[in-house]
Amino acid sequence: QQTAKTELQNNFIRSEVFFFIANMNKWSASYTDSSDDETSPREKSQVNSKGSSDFCVKNIKQAEFGRREIEIAEQDMSALISLRKRAQGEKPLAGAKVVGCTHITAQTAVLIETLVALGAQCRWTACNIYSTQNEVAAALAESGVSVFAWKGESEDDFWWCIDRCVNMEGWQANMILDDGGDLTHWVYKKYPSVFKKVRGIVEESVTGVHRLYQLSKAGKLCVPAMNVNDSVTKQKFDNLYCCRESILDGLKRTTDVMFGGKQVVVCGYGEVGKGCCSALKALGAIVCVTEIDPICALQACMDGFRVLKLNEVVRQMDMIITCTGNKNVVTREHLDRMKNGCIVCNMGHSNTEIDVASLRTPELTWERVRSQVDHVIWPDGKRVILLAEGRLLNLSCSTVPSFVLSITATTQALALIELYNAPESRYKQDVYLLPKKMDEYVASLHLPNFDAHLTELSDEQAKYMGLNKNGPFKPNYYRYERGFKTPHIDYD
Repeated sequence: QQTAKTELQNNFIRSEVFFFIANMNKWSASYTDSSDDETSPREKSQVNSKGSSDFCVKNIKQAEFGRREIEIAEQDMSALISLRKRAQGEKPLAGAKVVGCTHITAQTAVLIETLVALGAQCRWTACNIYSTQNEVAAALAESGVSVFAWKGESEDDFWWCIDRCVNMEGWQANMILDDGGDLTHWVYKKYPSVFKKVRGIVEESVTGVHRLYQLSKAGKLCVPAMNVNDSVTKQKFDNLYCCRESILDGLKRTTDVMFGGKQVVVCGYGEVGKGCCSALKALGAIVCVTEIDPICALQACMDGFRVLKLNEVVRQMDMIITCTGNKNVVTREHLDRMKNGCIVCNMGHSNTEIDVASLRTPELTWERVRSQVDHVIWPDGKRVILLAEGRLLNLSCSTVPSFVLSITATTQALALIELYNAPESRYKQDVYLLPKKMDEYVASLHLPNFDAHLTELSDEQAKYMGLNKNGPFKPNYYRYERGFKTPHIDYD
C-alpha cells in the first residue's frame, strides 16, 4: 500500500511538472510581451474583445494576467467590496462621469470597478509615469474602462494621456478624482468650461491638496473639493502604515541593501516620515530626521530620533529619503557632498523633492543598473544610487499592501458619492475635510477583518460625554496624534 501511495504521489508530481513545462513558454512569452515591446502604445492600434479602441495601454493581450492581479487584491480589500455590494443596488453614482488620475495598480482597479458598479462612467489615467501595472491597465481596458496609461511614459505621454481622458467628443466629466493635482490643473487650464461644470473634486495627495487650497485662496476654485489626504483614515493608515511597510520593500527590491547599522536621514516627520523611520529603526538602521515644524520635530525627538539639518549629516549618510511634499529638499550641493554609494530616494508624491534636473549635466555620467535604479557618477568616480529618478519609490519600485489601500479607496468612493449627491447648498466653492462620521464608517467596515468588537456606550455614558451613541466619537479638530500640523502650506 505504501509503495502504491508513493507511486501515486510521484505520478502527480510528474504530471504537474509536465504541465508547467508545456505551458512555461506560452506564459513567459505572453507575460514579457508587455515589458519587452518597445513600440509606443500611441503608435499601436488595439481593440478589446468588445470591439472598443477607446483606450491606450501597453498590451491589451495582458488583460488575463491583470485580471488575476485584481482578483488577488480583492481578497484583501473586503471592505471596499462590501461597500460595492451594499450600494450597487441603489446606484448612488448613476449619471456620474468620473475622470480619474491615480496610480493604476491592482488596488486602484478594485476602486475603479467599484465606481462602475455603483453607476459611474469612468475614464482613467496615471498620476505617475512609473507606477502603472501594465497588466492591470489592460484588464481595465478589456472590462470597458477607458484607460490611458503604461509604465515608463515620457512627460509628453503623461500629458497626452490626461488630455485623452478629458477631451472626448460626446462625453464630459462631472466629477474629478485626482492624486497630485495634475488632472485638476490640466482641466482648469485647458478646459475651463468643463472645470466650471464639475460637481466636485476628490484629492488624495498632499501636493494636490496644496494646489486646491491655493486655488481657493485666490478665489479661482469654482467647485467644491474634498481633501481626502487629511482625513484620518488616509493620514493614519495609508500614509503611516502603508509607507512603514512599502519603504523597505522598495529599497530591498532595487538595491538589495541590508539596513542594520546603516546611517539614514529621513527628511520630514509627517505620517509618511513616521512610518519610514519606524520601519528602518526596527531593522537596526541608525536614523535621524530633518524637520521645519517644531511640533513634528519634538515628536521625532520623543520617539528617539535626532533632529538635524541635512547639511550637517549629509557626508555620513548611507541613505537619504525625502517625505516632505516640498521642492528642492535635496539640492545639487547636498548631492555633491554625499559619500560614494549613498542611496537617494523619495517617498513623497511629487518628483520635486530631489533636484534631479541639476544632475543632468555633461560632467556627470548616468548609468542604468536595473529598472528604476541609476548610478550617477561624478568625475572622481563617486557614485550616488538614485531610485526612480526621484519619483515616488514605493509605487514606482514595489507594490503596496492591498488592505491599507482598501481604506483609502473606500474613503475616495464615499467622498465621490457625498459630493455627487449633496444638495447645492451643502458645499460651497471651497476645500472640505471628509466628515468625521464618514471616517468612522470607513474604519468600521474594516474591523471585521480582525474580528474586532466595538464597545457600545450606555445612555448614561453618552450623556456624560455629550456624545451620540452612534458617533461621531471625536470632534473634528481631534487628529489621533500627539500634535496637529495644519495641512496647508502656502508656497506663494
